[in-house]
Amino acid sequence: MEKPGADSALPGGEMGFWRCWSLTAGVMVGSGIFMLPAVLAPYGGIGFLGWVVTAAGAILIALTLGHLASRTVKPGGPYAYARAAFGDFTGFLVAWGYWICVVSGSAAIAVAFAGYLGVFLPGVAASPVLQAGAALALIWALTLVNVRSVSLAGSAQLLLTVLKLLPLLLIVAAGAFLGETGNLPEFNPGGGAVLPAVATAALLTMWAFAGLEAGTIPAADVKDPQRTIPRAVVFGVAGVALLYIASTAAVMMLVPAETLAQSTSPFADAARVLGGWGPPLIAAGALVSTAGALNGNILIGGQMPMAAALDRLAPRFLARRNRAGAPQAALLLSAAIASVLLVFNYAEGLVAAFTFLIAMSTLALLAPLAVAALADIRQSWRTARPWALIAMLAFAYSAFAMLGSGLDVILWGLVLLAAGVPVYMLVRRQAAREAANA
Repeated sequence: MEKPGADSALPGGEMGFWRCWSLTAGVMVGSGIFMLPAVLAPYGGIGFLGWVVTAAGAILIALTLGHLASRTVKPGGPYAYARAAFGDFTGFLVAWGYWICVVSGSAAIAVAFAGYLGVFLPGVAASPVLQAGAALALIWALTLVNVRSVSLAGSAQLLLTVLKLLPLLLIVAAGAFLGETGNLPEFNPGGGAVLPAVATAALLTMWAFAGLEAGTIPAADVKDPQRTIPRAVVFGVAGVALLYIASTAAVMMLVPAETLAQSTSPFADAARVLGGWGPPLIAAGALVSTAGALNGNILIGGQMPMAAALDRLAPRFLARRNRAGAPQAALLLSAAIASVLLVFNYAEGLVAAFTFLIAMSTLALLAPLAVAALADIRQSWRTARPWALIAMLAFAYSAFAMLGSGLDVILWGLVLLAAGVPVYMLVRRQAAREAANA
């Protein structure tokens, strides 16, 4: 899940439509799309239906976030909206849940990077231990980059955006001219109930839209935010959704379903129709995209705890910056937790680990987005009823997608969310003592 850096606001001027649009679209295109064709292969045609449901839901969420962003210049996105509408405790839970999303997302992105690294290093593709080692090495290498220079880490996000799109566009073209419709899977190959399968596919595909909230974060630096942010975010989500659906269809037409389900680098496998140069080119693009996405995720993994700590809603040490201005303690803590999540889930293999981690990350993202939708319902019901209705639909989609995560993921999510309550109580108790002694 790729996020904007702390320097996403442009110095010396305001962000117009195209710059806001590029921020939204750029942060969404990360690791998700490069692994999702393999993850969705067992669901057959239901996977496409999941894409359609997710695209519609993501647009509703984008509209809701854009409306909320037009009312405040405070940074923080869903965290800021939830805190303003429901108070400190809800704001803390949203920040905590969002942080869980970022940390588990970092682990998932590193897994995707390791999968595509196997194209260049076959030994990595054949060894789960080497895959886990490569993923861990990337997490810690980029964490050290963020610790060393916040501005450099933030600037890297914009430079990688165009490079991320090239592999997807190339595969769409290959699928259109060289793909075989006979490779497309059945609508429901598993034969189970359709609605639960659609809900699961919607949850998995929502991972590819993680970051749609990025365009709302620098609200104070967007020109005419009441019009610009909703338009930029909605057009960004719609354009990326079309690209995702087209590229997934192309991969499925280029790679037989049984092969696709076992692939650790589906786009590279699809590119074999282009000749010997195809897989390395696609894999290189995927490596650039996933590394850039992970870099942004790691940056936010330090920024979100720091923001909550500055508001006295998280332990004070998470607000400390080093000489380079980086929240070093928050960055290192986030990297350590992401590493633990990665190692514990790698026993089931790369695709299984990626599937669980993106389900956990997406669940942790959907919960804050659902709370943000409730915040807009509360604020708009009397004064802007159409926006309240849109927010209700956004909330309904978020709840529907969360149900698709499965009992195991929901239970783990509840446990991780509940783990934040003692932290909140300790922080508030410390703040009360400091106020009493002042």
